[in-house]
Amino acid sequence: MQLSGNWNYPTQYQMGAGRIVSLAANALALGMKSPLVVTDFGIVSLSFFQELVTELGKNGLNAAVFSDIKPNPTGKNIDDGVVAYKQGQHDGVITIGGGSALDAGKAIALVCAQNRSLWDFVDEGENWARVQPELVPPIIAVPTTAGTGSEVGRASVILDEETHVKRIIFHPRMMPALVIADPELTIGLPAKLTAATGIDALAHNLEAYCAPGYHPMAVGIAVEGMRLIKDWLPKAVADGSDIEARSHMLVASSMGATAFQRGLGGIHALAHPLGALYDAHHGLLNAILMPYVLVANRPKIAGVITDLTRSLGFTNTGFDSFLDWVLALRQELAIPNSLAEIGIGDQDAEKIGKMAEADPTAATNPISFAAADYTAILRVSISGKLQR
Repeated sequence: MQLSGNWNYPTQYQMGAGRIVSLAANALALGMKSPLVVTDFGIVSLSFFQELVTELGKNGLNAAVFSDIKPNPTGKNIDDGVVAYKQGQHDGVITIGGGSALDAGKAIALVCAQNRSLWDFVDEGENWARVQPELVPPIIAVPTTAGTGSEVGRASVILDEETHVKRIIFHPRMMPALVIADPELTIGLPAKLTAATGIDALAHNLEAYCAPGYHPMAVGIAVEGMRLIKDWLPKAVADGSDIEARSHMLVASSMGATAFQRGLGGIHALAHPLGALYDAHHGLLNAILMPYVLVANRPKIAGVITDLTRSLGFTNTGFDSFLDWVLALRQELAIPNSLAEIGIGDQDAEKIGKMAEADPTAATNPISFAAADYTAILRVSISGKLQR
């Protein structure tokens, strides 16, 4: 099977090994002459990135680089990026990297020409309507991890450092005009990050699948995304140069972000405040939290999880079989069993419970947990004592 193609759902999507060679031509086709290339500190010094920037220049593009982005991007990171955009008189954004870089790049593009601040566009009520969409420049997204799926998203998650809350910035124009998904750019990702980002993609597909509400298209995408992860994530972790595994994981990541327009849930509701307070890796938090939130949601999701195990071809079907698979997958990928193992204690447990209840992703959890419920789930996740 040839793992390449040009798709138009949910946006223009160029998939395949080596497709990055078209970056300059695509930027020119979108009207860019002076793009701001947004990435993070871990990528800016890599040879492939330097070669990309050089190629942009050779093709007549006056590109500049902005890379002052934290693993959990902050409002200040976005403000600094906007300053760089304006000072360079740029006309588009090319964002290259994992979820942090992609989220930051999209947020910079959204705000760079508006007359309001970033926080005026928090995803609450009709805030999105404050955007002057004609002022948002074109965006090209180039993912280098297979996790967040931010390359096909209409939102960014940005940390408000004053309140220590992760906030969702949303507008339809934040959807990149073009995605270049080249699995060769993910080959250098270490095994631990491949595992954490891969289970992040699983969390997106899984929570979208379990969310209440009628959206059969999202359900179908989520099931196939999980099948790809089941079959290919262990292979991508075991052999980072497996281009077939890397290809399928890139697609599964984008599928998760496409499916979660149906909603997310308690895994993310807890991961967001934990990431904000402890600056922990988002995918790793999701990976640790997953079985504990699954068990808490069991009264509402046992039936659909049983259906899922049939769709995924499990020999033994049912909730317990799926939970066993999640636990075995985490063990195979060397994911810690508890939050305590990454240095998170229960000193802020009640505060985090309240933050989780207020997190927008809690609205589509299968069960409407109160703050005390989230605190209880958190404490079990810290102890590692899964109560089946």
